[in-house]
Amino acid sequence: MKIELSENKVFFEKDGSKKEIHPFWLRERVNGDQYLDKGTQQRLFDPTELKNDIKIKKLNIIDNFLEVTFEDGAFTKIAIQSILKEFANDNDIKLIEKVKWNSSLKDFNYFKYNENFFEDKLMHDALIKFYQYGFVIFKDVPTENNFLVKFANSIGSIRRTNFGEYFNVKSKPNPNDLAYTSLPLAPHTDNPYRNPVPCIQMLHCIENEVSGGLSTLVDGYTVTEKLRENYKEYYEVLTKTKIRFQFVDDTVVLDSWAEMIQLDEHKNFKQVRFSPRLDFVPLMEKNRLELYYSARNKISELYNSDQYRIEFKLSPGDLLMMDNHRLLHGRTTYNTNEGKRFLQGCYIDYDSTEGKLKHLQRKFNN
Repeated sequence: MKIELSENKVFFEKDGSKKEIHPFWLRERVNGDQYLDKGTQQRLFDPTELKNDIKIKKLNIIDNFLEVTFEDGAFTKIAIQSILKEFANDNDIKLIEKVKWNSSLKDFNYFKYNENFFEDKLMHDALIKFYQYGFVIFKDVPTENNFLVKFANSIGSIRRTNFGEYFNVKSKPNPNDLAYTSLPLAPHTDNPYRNPVPCIQMLHCIENEVSGGLSTLVDGYTVTEKLRENYKEYYEVLTKTKIRFQFVDDTVVLDSWAEMIQLDEHKNFKQVRFSPRLDFVPLMEKNRLELYYSARNKISELYNSDQYRIEFKLSPGDLLMMDNHRLLHGRTTYNTNEGKRFLQGCYIDYDSTEGKLKHLQRKFNN
């Protein structure tokens, strides 16, 4: 893609086709001090009060910048690269390539916490790893005074759910979720019954005196891509069948309809939902249901396979941050008679990590 000038008009060329850029599109982007607040990047004028048929008086390209003078007297200097980037509709975060992984993964993406961590280059590097692998583990995070809340809010904002601003994961009587028992938890995604599903989960280890209770992770991206390659019919039914996920306790009933494997507008991976204790497939023709049940069994088999699962023990001060739209998590069983196992958890959304990473990229000129 490139920019060309002709007779006070600006053209962009892409894939052999040349089209004019609307002059008003450029007028909206004037960036002089009288037009744009440098701190907020918000316009100091209302473009709806301008005439749409604005014309260009003078054009030039100097040192990879487009200089434009409009007939109403406004002048702007725009980086050619920023124009091309807008037309490409690129999101720097979405350009971070996902790394597929399975049980052979050895580097668990550890990052050591420090007092200046949230504005440190180390946080920038950790967020890059998070988008590549779907998880990172922060070491030596303070465990006093619900520090998890401060940690999460220093990246973005906590997403409150029916479990509260944060929740304590420990065995307790009469639990409203199996997470609050010592039972093993098979690989699953959290809150598939919510709309929208919380994007990112944090689990902070406060105490862990038991020999069991290992944390487990599975990369749903890796598994579903394997299903697409080897079991196309199963992949198709799981990407096209909306099922009902439901959560019920004494005070709330939540449900949402969605595919077990959700794709974006380009038919690429977007999200997995998996929690077979909470899903209900709609009534369909018998043969279609037969195919769906076979597909669900196959993907469950893959999710639970030793080939894709990693296991590790969280120590006090370890904080696991994981992508709840991509990864499945679980734990092995443990014996409460051995001692305490206490984790605190919360959720944040993607705009939290995206905004933080874009800020750090700007700060460190990446």
